[in-house]
Amino acid sequence: MKNINLENGSKIAVIGGGPAGSFFSIFAYDLADRMGLDISIDIYEAKNFEKKGPTGCNHCGGIVSESLVQMLSAEGIVIPSHVIRRGIESYTLHLEQGTTVIDTPFHEQRIASMFRGSGPLGSTDTSLKSFDAYLLELCKKKGATIYYEKVTDIENEPDGITIVTSNSKTKYDLVVGAVGLNPKTLNLFQKIIPGFKPPTTTKTYICEFDLGFEAVNKHFGNSMHVFLLNLPNIKFGALIPKGNYVTLVLLGSEINREIVDSFVNSQTVRACFPEGVEPKNINSCQCFPSINIKNAENPYSDRVVLIGDSSSSKLYKNGIGAAYITGKAAATTVIFDGIAKEDFKKSFQPVCSKLDADNAIGKMIFLVTTIIQKSKFLKKGLFRMVVFEQSKEGSQRKMSSVLWDTFTGSASYQSILLRTLNPTVLVTLIWNIVISVFKPIKQKK
Repeated sequence: MKNINLENGSKIAVIGGGPAGSFFSIFAYDLADRMGLDISIDIYEAKNFEKKGPTGCNHCGGIVSESLVQMLSAEGIVIPSHVIRRGIESYTLHLEQGTTVIDTPFHEQRIASMFRGSGPLGSTDTSLKSFDAYLLELCKKKGATIYYEKVTDIENEPDGITIVTSNSKTKYDLVVGAVGLNPKTLNLFQKIIPGFKPPTTTKTYICEFDLGFEAVNKHFGNSMHVFLLNLPNIKFGALIPKGNYVTLVLLGSEINREIVDSFVNSQTVRACFPEGVEPKNINSCQCFPSINIKNAENPYSDRVVLIGDSSSSKLYKNGIGAAYITGKAAATTVIFDGIAKEDFKKSFQPVCSKLDADNAIGKMIFLVTTIIQKSKFLKKGLFRMVVFEQSKEGSQRKMSSVLWDTFTGSASYQSILLRTLNPTVLVTLIWNIVISVFKPIKQKK
């Protein structure tokens, strides 16, 4: 086994200053300090997260679960209030059969909505602060140097890896790729990592609607509106309140303009907006970013490792959480084990494999979700069960809890599946499906 280790004075390049790159850098500095190891980290980021619109945005719904907020706090990463746009205290579930509110199963399980850049295109609000910029600022305080440059080439050397930009050419002992799903940059890593196969992706959709604070507060409040509608290609749709804005997120298979229009123009979605306001006519900032739906193969070699969306993420949900998991795992590996391919295979790969295995379960869950979306009888039963749970004070709300964790991504898909397969949950769901055929659903006004 080849031994390659970081030493005092070792230089690390992190390509990508989003959450994965920032988490790696923060943990690498903290762990190196514990070991008495003197390292330096340069972060290369082509975007400026202080800018508004696409040039400063990492194209994400911007949802962080309370469980992740608490984990970050335990690591000393406390998200300040000026970064969190709104605390989400409930979900409002919309189906063709009706609407119901799902309160947080436990008071500590709220979630936070944030902007990844400094706000949508056209925004004049100077109070909008970027989550990604906040993390990069923490990296600077730890000692990292930030280069707002695009990496144009990566060269493998016998004793290191050279990073090339339009302004510089620098050799490093270790290169960490946190480049998201940028195909051009991933191609650079294919040159230096034997057998590396980038993640499989699909197109999604994100849009920021400028409604003004009062309208957002009146019509959306502190609730994230989730839609399980029988529309083609859409597995999940949500409207997320953020200050003056509401963020629309659509997840599914190759979302395009036609699919977006079918969702936005549906009666159920239009009813969420102020009377007389057509979503399609609101000034908005929108994009069709790619998401990881099948994780990368062989995302590491000697002196190089890929993390976050470039490597392993969480299917459809909680990409920031996966960035935290893989960033910390990579940092732990390089400080305690080494930076050879075998070191990553031994200590980093098991973390990725665990995410991969959980995503396989997630695919089964979303397959079942799709079947439910297409069946009015199954949806009636699910809806009836959730309405009943929410109407009873002190009830265990087992199905509500399953849906909450499915929407937030705060629990593993394995945990969600095991709770769904609980005999009590299954019997209650089947009973509600049968009853819903004969009795209409009554909701409290």
